[in-house]
Amino acid sequence: MLTELWNDAAGGFHPASAPDFLPETALKQVQLRRLRAVVSLAYENVALFRTRMEERGLTPDSIQRLEDIQQLPFTVKADLRDTYPFGLFATPMSDVVRLHASSGTTGKPIVVAYTREDVDVWSEVMARTLACCGLHRGDVLQNAFGYGLFTGGLGAHYGAEALGATVVPISGGNSDRQIMLIRDFGVSALCCTPSYFTYLIERAAELGVDLRALPLRAGIFGAEPWTDGMRDHIEAAAGIKAYDIYGLSEIIGPGVASECSAQQGLHIFEDHFYPEIIDPETGEALPDGEEGELVLTTLSKKAMPMIRYRTRDITSLISEPCECGRTIRRMRRIGRRSDDMFIIRGVNVFPSQVEAALLAVEGTLPHYQIILTRDQGLDQMSVEVEVTPEVFSDKIRALEDVRARLAKAIEHILGIRVGLRLVEPRSIARSEGKAKRVIDRRNEGA
Repeated sequence: MLTELWNDAAGGFHPASAPDFLPETALKQVQLRRLRAVVSLAYENVALFRTRMEERGLTPDSIQRLEDIQQLPFTVKADLRDTYPFGLFATPMSDVVRLHASSGTTGKPIVVAYTREDVDVWSEVMARTLACCGLHRGDVLQNAFGYGLFTGGLGAHYGAEALGATVVPISGGNSDRQIMLIRDFGVSALCCTPSYFTYLIERAAELGVDLRALPLRAGIFGAEPWTDGMRDHIEAAAGIKAYDIYGLSEIIGPGVASECSAQQGLHIFEDHFYPEIIDPETGEALPDGEEGELVLTTLSKKAMPMIRYRTRDITSLISEPCECGRTIRRMRRIGRRSDDMFIIRGVNVFPSQVEAALLAVEGTLPHYQIILTRDQGLDQMSVEVEVTPEVFSDKIRALEDVRARLAKAIEHILGIRVGLRLVEPRSIARSEGKAKRVIDRRNEGA
């Protein structure tokens, strides 16, 4: 599959043949053909999907146009837990070559499966992801996404090898060694969560290593929402270009969408993943440009097809042409999830709003926690934020100044006042994977 897409002399995609550059008419033909095939596969082999189709009076022949996808039932995360472990598989186990799973910290783990063809598609879309981020044959990619049951590590690994890059499969953790290898191996790009990279920046400075003086030029960051303020901090501190990528295990893992050099939204590899935006309350489909919940359908997944999967991620689709020349649609960066929201005194609050406020105030660091408590039946919110050593060393004047500016910034964004505690550098626990931003203590002692 990949051999048809590469121009080895250029070390990347040939614009005339790569799916990223397909004319709209040709792309829609591919999408419709694959949609009809995957609906038939799921109808014939997945009992839950077949039952829901029959309840609506639908058969695979009901899908004659792309717009007919809106007739199909949604799939939600609870369906994967309710059919644990293998109830949504559409192929026999003898055809499954890989299983991945979530940690299951909030219930039964989410299990996902791949056939050989699925792994090939995964490698392809991750190679396209890295090409979007400017990587090519000859780059040295340090992969600090976690290996194992988490999809991030192996997904990025296979894609980088398909691209022709050299992979350093270090996985997460062991930060001093991470920094040593970045320096000694001449690493030009690094994959990890953005929160972990902010810790690597901090640790490198403590070790006397200036990341800006190294060949490192690109960071490929995903697995958690992050703001433009976080991007500005990373790029200024490390001297790199920070790219946002998007994926989720239920669909394939990383490799669903990626920023390009224009960084004006993430290109969705929609020849494999058909995107829709719906109203999260009514389920009604919304047109391109309107914000709502992202819904994805896998168009080529064999082992475990996902039909109209509700991601809970809030975004909008961009259909205007991108300056990079890719014709596949883009989505705006994911800043929040509908299930990340909590309500304080009648106000809807998202962690990304707090991050945007604190990174806009000079003297703060990109390390914070939101703590939720309950007092006499009322929910309360407080924020702990690290400040720079210079601010913290001035116990009165600088701290009070930063506190006042930060309180004002948070109130301006949220419309409410919250508790605020400024803490010294490195006092908030660091994460080697996804950062835990919200500590919910509302039910403690209940």
